[in-house]
Order: sequence, then C-alpha cells, then structure tokens
Amino acid sequence: MTGPRLSALVRPRRLVSGDTVAVVATSGPLLPERLRRGVALLDSWGLRVRVGAHALDTDPAYPFLAGTDDDRAADLAAAWCDPSVAAVLIGRGGSGASRLVDRLDWSAMRAAGPKLLVGFSDVTVLHEAVATHLGVASLFGPMPASVVLGEVPPDAASVEHLRHTLFDPETVQVIAGDATGVVPGRASGVLVGGTVSALASTIGTPESRPANGGIAVLEDVGEVPYRLDSLLTQLLRTGWFDGVRGVVLGSWTDCGDGAAELVTARLGDLGVPIVTGLPFGHCAPQLTIPLGVAATLDAGAGTLTLHEPALS
Repeated sequence: MTGPRLSALVRPRRLVSGDTVAVVATSGPLLPERLRRGVALLDSWGLRVRVGAHALDTDPAYPFLAGTDDDRAADLAAAWCDPSVAAVLIGRGGSGASRLVDRLDWSAMRAAGPKLLVGFSDVTVLHEAVATHLGVASLFGPMPASVVLGEVPPDAASVEHLRHTLFDPETVQVIAGDATGVVPGRASGVLVGGTVSALASTIGTPESRPANGGIAVLEDVGEVPYRLDSLLTQLLRTGWFDGVRGVVLGSWTDCGDGAAELVTARLGDLGVPIVTGLPFGHCAPQLTIPLGVAATLDAGAGTLTLHEPALS
C-alpha cells in the first residue's frame, strides 16, 4: 500500500552570528553540566541562547521525563512562536517527545513561519510532526546537552559538521564518512527517517510519513537484534518502506552483536541501493542529516549528496 510520494519541504534559513536560538527539553531530564557546556559552545558561535523555563525540571510522577507534559510542550511552543527565535534545539533525547504532539497548537506554530528544529533520537517524532503539520525541513543532529556536544571535550568532528550545516550549509552538501555499500546503485529522493523505534511508534498516527519516493535514513540505540527485527517487520508490514528509493544506515550503538547485519539482511530484499556505517545517530563522530531535503545516494561511493543546501 503505497502512500503519497514525499516531496521536498520548506528549508528554514541558515543561522548567522547574533541570532537567538532556544534550547528546550522535550524528553528526558537534562544534566545541568552538559547543558551548561552545550550552551557555552553555542555562545562561542556568536549565538544568543535562551534556555526553556522548564529545561532542568523533572516530572515527580515520571522521573524519566524533563518536567510535566504541559510544561515541556509550553516551552517548545513558546520558543517556536517567539518571532525573535531563529532555531529550536532540543536539549537531549530519551523518551517523551511523542506525548507532546497532541498538546501543541500547530496552527499557531504554522503562523509563526518556518523555524529550524535540531535533535535526534526520540526527537524523530517531532521531526515527523513538524514535517506533517508545518511542511518544514529539519536537522537530525547533535543536541546541546547530549554527549557529543556537552561532554569534555566535545567531539570535534560532530561540532564542526553541525556548525557548518547551521552557518555554511553549502560546504557540507556531500555527506560522507566511511560508509560501505551493501546493495549497489544510485538513487535520488527526499531524506526521511531517524531512529527506528521512534519511527515505528508513529505508525497509525497522523504524523507517520512513509518513505515512498524517499531515501530512508535509519539508526537506533540499545535495541538488540530481535527487537530490531520486530521493529523493522512492523515498518515493512505496514507499508512504511513501500516505494522507498534507497536506504542509508547509521549507528547501532549498544544494539549487540549482529545488529547491523540483521538490519541489512531485513532490508536487502527491498531491491534499492543500501549503504551502512554512515556516522550519524547515537555515535561519535555524529554527522548532521537534514530531513525533508532531496539528495542522491551513491552506494558505490558511500555518499549522500544534497541537491541544495540543508538550509536556505
């Protein structure tokens, strides 16, 4: 059952020195020291950083969440609808982003105009929601209170790739990094995907965006092979992969022996070009991958080439 064909989304504008960006917590609690170091890094790029009012909260009823659902949603909405904010960076992933989708006023956020969303892991759900409700492209990349940006020292390659993507996106239109082609060929399409478990959790919701006409970019963390098999089977059986033109596989950190091989074996029958080992997702270095932007996958070269810069 092939759904609507993906089309390229509106690209938010690139950042310039002096821009105001917001850092909010939509998922797990933020570690104060990591947040402080991540904010200092953004400051060093000439950005003015606003931290959400509830960014360091913890929900007493659900300690795996950074504050209550209403407070986390309010911080995200306030940042997005603030005309002085150019980009919204999610502090870290974890769990809980999907609980916010139905609490957000998408009409008000649409009226605020295109904004840039940056994050990965369970922020995948917000990428899908922003694409569905707002028609805006976004960045699947490092977050200020995550390990690669917020630890000492931050991962230099991850920092530089994110910085170039934000400020000079023409310089990183070719995304490469020791990826290996497992099914040969070239394919073009709009980049879609993220963390497999988060994508599977959107099935049956209005925010699920099947990969028809697109190039799927996929990764995960802490999902052992039998769990990955179940998640991929869910996506395959519900038609998420119908019409996909290519597949790019990233990191499978803490997924156990044989995880990467399991994924390539399960998707090999799709009959489209596949590369594995592109460093994005829960890894270091962590490349920034734009979602909603058209690209060409060259499995032989192990590269993704964006048809236009990630940001306008």
